Amino acid sequence: LLLLAAWQFLGDKNVLNPSVFPSPRRIGQGFGSLISKGTYPQHVSASMSRVARGFLQGSVAGLVVGTAAALSPWINQALVAFIGIFRPIPAIAYIPLLILWLGIGEESKIAVITVGAFWPVLLNTIHGITGADPKLMEVGRVFEKNYAQVLWKIVLPSAMPSIFTGLRLGISSAWTCVVTAEMIAASKGIGFLISFGRELSQPNIMFVGIASIGIIGLIIDTAVLQIQKKVIYWSPSGKE
Repeated sequence: LLLLAAWQFLGDKNVLNPSVFPSPRRIGQGFGSLISKGTYPQHVSASMSRVARGFLQGSVAGLVVGTAAALSPWINQALVAFIGIFRPIPAIAYIPLLILWLGIGEESKIAVITVGAFWPVLLNTIHGITGADPKLMEVGRVFEKNYAQVLWKIVLPSAMPSIFTGLRLGISSAWTCVVTAEMIAASKGIGFLISFGRELSQPNIMFVGIASIGIIGLIIDTAVLQIQKKVIYWSPSGKE
């Protein structure tokens, strides 16, 4: 609140150039204008829809491939070079290539989001499953539990905190990717809103988009954290 008050004070005194750094009041006016025109909900809805589809595809793929790699040594070895080569490449670097392959429609944007969500989920799933407590595994063998029971009752519950960490990182990455993709090629979305404000020299609209990224991202992360607390209630990480 003190920061916002200082920001508004400096804006009123023209210490901050309004054409570059608008005051909170001007940003609020820009937000009100978007709401009154009904365009803001459309932009948010477009971005959220893309994130939902891309994150679902990327997280499911990451869980499946990660589980297979963690449980099968030869699959894990086969993926070492694949992960080492492609993991360091930012998802946004694929945007021009995906636009070339899939066009500038929805599919290229969703593909970028899928890539962005895939890696955190994959790596954390592998880490979680391979990091299962050996003592618990030994207890399962002592009680003569079969492989499926050990996997379902010991390994997966032990891996859930790490898997949820991957999901939280994946949804954050997906949100970043959708904004970047929309800034490059889109007619709706939060990223398009920022780009639109820049092209029309309306910095207050740009700040509305930037603030929306942070606020909506916080809401999404909080929602995932609440789900985590419900699902892995037995783990200290589920009580954060």
